[in-house]
Amino acid sequence: MPRVSIGDCHLYYERHGGGFPVLFVSGLNGAAGYWRDQVAGFAKRFEVVLHDHRGVGQSDHSRISYTVERLADDVVRLMDALAIDRAHLVGHSTGGAIAQVLALEHPERLASMVVAASWTKADAYFRRLFALRKEILARLGPPTYLQAATLLLYPSFWIARNNEKLRQLEAQALATFPPPEIVMSRIDAILAFDRTSELARIRTPALIVAAQDDIVTPAYFSEELARLIPGAEAKFFAQGGHCFTQVMAREFNQAVLPFLEAHTPS
Repeated sequence: MPRVSIGDCHLYYERHGGGFPVLFVSGLNGAAGYWRDQVAGFAKRFEVVLHDHRGVGQSDHSRISYTVERLADDVVRLMDALAIDRAHLVGHSTGGAIAQVLALEHPERLASMVVAASWTKADAYFRRLFALRKEILARLGPPTYLQAATLLLYPSFWIARNNEKLRQLEAQALATFPPPEIVMSRIDAILAFDRTSELARIRTPALIVAAQDDIVTPAYFSEELARLIPGAEAKFFAQGGHCFTQVMAREFNQAVLPFLEAHTPS
């Protein structure tokens, strides 16, 4: 179980393949395993670096007041600990918010960024949704929280076809579920996130990717990101839900690989 100290905590990490590094940064669940459908394909051309966020999985379950900026700083310190000077960053949802922070505060560390299923700042819809998710966790506990999350993260047709696989994933997630107060603090972090007024300063090459049927971070957030980040490219899938990176894995990989190759330093 490879873990590395980043100062005040230890992070679980994985490295696959070789070449210019690509950091794959997960969303609210924070698990390295989220990217299982990307590792093999990307590791043929790049060094794939994954980690469990602070607070989840096999990383330290720090009881702190979480912010997206704190999680972004963890990524920088992970890069330092692994002697990675510069990398591409592919971020899903909260990972896409982390990418925004790094592009603003540490642009020299990023060769490019791919922001998938992310958002600008919480609006009324976003706040309603995540207030409900917190309420489910507080009142009904982790098993129900995870079952509800499946219904939100994946499109109905995919759930129907992959029900047993999803039950297994829910069981795995439950076995390593962090203390609920950590999860609720992480939800508070994404509700507080807002760097919208600064996005015009970003100069990191950016690809914004989203699915039109995402009900967690609706596609209008990605449309706004693509409009506000100078020179950003955008790719929208007709379906795939919030976790379209898994549902439409082949199509996602085919969209992202050429972008990373085009922005890899010679």
